[in-house]
Amino acid sequence: MPGTASKLVSLAAAVEWRRSLPGPLVFTNGVFDLLHPGHVEYLESARALGGALIVAVNSDDSARALGKGPNRPVAAAAARARVLAALAAVDRVILFDQPTPLHVIEALAPDILVKGGDYRRDTIVGADIVEAKGGRVITIPLVPGYSTTSLVERSRAPS
Repeated sequence: MPGTASKLVSLAAAVEWRRSLPGPLVFTNGVFDLLHPGHVEYLESARALGGALIVAVNSDDSARALGKGPNRPVAAAAARARVLAALAAVDRVILFDQPTPLHVIEALAPDILVKGGDYRRDTIVGADIVEAKGGRVITIPLVPGYSTTSLVERSRAPS
């Protein structure tokens, strides 16, 4: 794969890559539909917490199950993952099809698990696993004025 497309990996390849890392692995996940400045700032902040950042992206079926709306995700999983892979802050991207990324967290054993400030520690999937292995769970404040849901709503509003 040329360029940043090589950052798109399977779970097996991610586990192998993880073994070779010299520093702490930061993990986050989400739909990342219609990438916006809030996402970019969040991912840059997450990356600054460790030696490498892996982003697990919900498949289309997994994203639809989250109930974000009848026409979501707007972009297909492969497109969302490819855009994330192009970001300098992102070291690897993996897709997952389950309702949560729990199996990915178990397989990768990240040192730092990051979610947005709209999550509380007790609602973060995998937090107990990461902390049990001596890792940290961190929430990063959301950037005001940016959300994919509001962008979608504004784009569909009559002019």
